Amino acid sequence: MDISMIYIALSGLLMVGLAVDVVRGRLKYQVGLGDGGHEALGRRIRVHGNAVEYLPIGLLLLLAVENSVSSGLLVHLLGGLLVFCRLLHAFGLRKSAGTSLPRFIGTAGTWSMMLVSVGLILANSF
Repeated sequence: MDISMIYIALSGLLMVGLAVDVVRGRLKYQVGLGDGGHEALGRRIRVHGNAVEYLPIGLLLLLAVENSVSSGLLVHLLGGLLVFCRLLHAFGLRKSAGTSLPRFIGTAGTWSMMLVSVGLILANSF
């Protein structure tokens, strides 16, 4: 579990950074709840919300992989992929609500990390 803790900590930093970005937007637009009709604030909120939706399950899967697979390198690769792809997705969505290469790669990489993790966990459970 020592390796996973690195990626849990990095994800915590990412979440704080995204939350600060939302607060900065709320202060800028003077909106306490919701997005006040400001598309830019709505994007900041969704960037944070998207990370909240994907990071917990990704990190739980990473913990399970580390518990069931002996390869530290594999755990580092999966953890690094998760954090990097969530950063990439956040960057892409923060810049544009439409499709973007960083957003696409971030999503595809996150889903790939999750599917590989599920496969490894199931393969090592039998």
